[in-house]
Amino acid sequence: MTNPDPETIVREAKTIAVVGLSNDPEKPSNEVGSYLKEQGYRVIPVNPKEEEVLGERAYETVEQIPEDVDVVDVFLPPEKTPEAAEDAVRAGAKTLWLQEGIESEEARRIAGEGSLAYIENRCMRKTHEGLQNP
Repeated sequence: MTNPDPETIVREAKTIAVVGLSNDPEKPSNEVGSYLKEQGYRVIPVNPKEEEVLGERAYETVEQIPEDVDVVDVFLPPEKTPEAAEDAVRAGAKTLWLQEGIESEEARRIAGEGSLAYIENRCMRKTHEGLQNP
């Protein structure tokens, strides 16, 4: 997929792996993860430093998640996103989504080679809110 539509992805997604999801309510990952969970998405934390976030078991990698993942939503520094992209491809996810302020040519290349839709520098929460309040 070359030019995926973020609104379509948000509309069709059911399961979202949030890479870097933290228990710290001050962190954007927690704020966005909480919001997505409140909206009815299945939110699965991926963070090797956490055992449980938002009442869900946390995994070290997306590949370890025992169910299909629609979107891998990444809250990591840009230099760590290629590793997340490779993990998303191995896990068979449909979309790699880098949150606002995060861009990576290498992650884009890996996602493309793995046939994943790719979104960068965009907030999933804001995209969802835009659907609710056009």
